[in-house]
Amino acid sequence: MTASFHTSRAHSFNAAAAQYAANRPSYPPALFDAIEELADRPLTGTRVADVGAGTGIATALLHARGAEVVAVEPGSGMAEQFRRTHPRIPIVRGDGNDLPLLADSVDLLTYAQSWHWTDPARAVPEACRVLRPGGALALWWNTYALDVPWIAGQVDRVAEHFKDYGAHPAVEVNGNGARSALADPSGRLAFAHRVVRWSRHVPVDTHLANIGSHSMFLVAGEDHADVFLTEERRILLEHFPEGTVEETYDVELLVAVNA
Repeated sequence: MTASFHTSRAHSFNAAAAQYAANRPSYPPALFDAIEELADRPLTGTRVADVGAGTGIATALLHARGAEVVAVEPGSGMAEQFRRTHPRIPIVRGDGNDLPLLADSVDLLTYAQSWHWTDPARAVPEACRVLRPGGALALWWNTYALDVPWIAGQVDRVAEHFKDYGAHPAVEVNGNGARSALADPSGRLAFAHRVVRWSRHVPVDTHLANIGSHSMFLVAGEDHADVFLTEERRILLEHFPEGTVEETYDVELLVAVNA
């Protein structure tokens, strides 16, 4: 993937911010329990910066757990949607490669579904700069539960249809062992790893809008995406004739404490 294509995918969400906010999955309470355990601190009263905050799905949950959280978001469309949805939570424009934060200013730096849009060679030193000693960097992703047959089948169909737009086969989507190395190729950070499984039940339309909000769908264009989504609706209704889909996720969590 070229740098320009990577950038195009990263910025594609701005035009679909409302769709993203309405249909993307949230995160389970057990995830935040695990963050507290691995970071060795309660979220209540903790100074947190949630980077790549998007529409605020994770930011709002951190706030609800009592964290003193500020959102950091590079995209104008996503930031606008964030402000409409969460007017009482502060948000600043910026990204993980050049954080608009003072040195030693936060106890916890979080990246929900967003670290892969950074350049770790720049983002790791930035994280260490803004974290206080003993503070923690927490990265997490909702990943597909590939042991569920219909999910693995869908991931493979996406990979085939969008192979020219950055999609990957199911075997490449979830790489628990490789995630830490990808997160910090320098090896400067020692990540603890945890997986939290959860699921949600949503209408077929919500599920299709969720997957349709992913960057590969957005950069491929409406016509190419609609061909896939029309056929996928037919397949899903064979699996779920009542029209409700059970989406199962493994939240992959990495936490590193700043020395």
